[in-house]
Amino acid sequence: MSFSFFKPSRPKTPVEVAKAIKDSLTALDTKTVVEVKALEKALEEVEKNFATMRCMLSGDGENEPNADQVTQLAQEICKEDVISLLVHKLPILGWETRKDLVHCWSILLKQKVGSTYCCLQYIENHLELLDFLVVYDSKEIALNCGNMLRDCIKFPSLAKYILESASFELFFKFVELPTFDVASDAFSTFKDLLTKHDTMVSEYLTAHYDEVLKMKQFEEEKELIIKEIER
Repeated sequence: MSFSFFKPSRPKTPVEVAKAIKDSLTALDTKTVVEVKALEKALEEVEKNFATMRCMLSGDGENEPNADQVTQLAQEICKEDVISLLVHKLPILGWETRKDLVHCWSILLKQKVGSTYCCLQYIENHLELLDFLVVYDSKEIALNCGNMLRDCIKFPSLAKYILESASFELFFKFVELPTFDVASDAFSTFKDLLTKHDTMVSEYLTAHYDEVLKMKQFEEEKELIIKEIER
């Protein structure tokens, strides 16, 4: 007779993964953040849930992701408002968790549900989230947000919002930041913003010619950055 004392845990469903992520991110409230032990425990739970999400979205190295699960997870993440939490809680997260977040963000934005990019549609309905990602003056999360922004800029509707928002002018300052890797990343994002959608950008620059002309110092700074990159 054989006895099994340790049964393998049942894999979580997409619904359970989305809910677990939401609950663990929500737990990072003001009270938790000021209590060191509580914060450490909460961050560990978030890291574990993000690792599960990454595995479900991109596989575990041995098995490919299940397409139906990926689709359902994307739907549930939108349904549960997890995307907003991902952006708002990003500054609190640890390095490894932010790395997983950037990886998953790229996959989620490209995920279609039927004929619709559901996560893209969510962001289009919450465009203010993009402003929270334009944070190159916060060195700790600048590169993470830069990667997430460049994934967003691939879509015309999101690029258009950034171009027409107050956040756009901030890039002229960000490319002059003293930290080279942050300034270089900001320049990469700015370049994508101005080159990914030619017609839209051309129309914008024509309509705002005088404003852009006043920022001619950007051209000088751009040349300095390019020279540094080419060294």
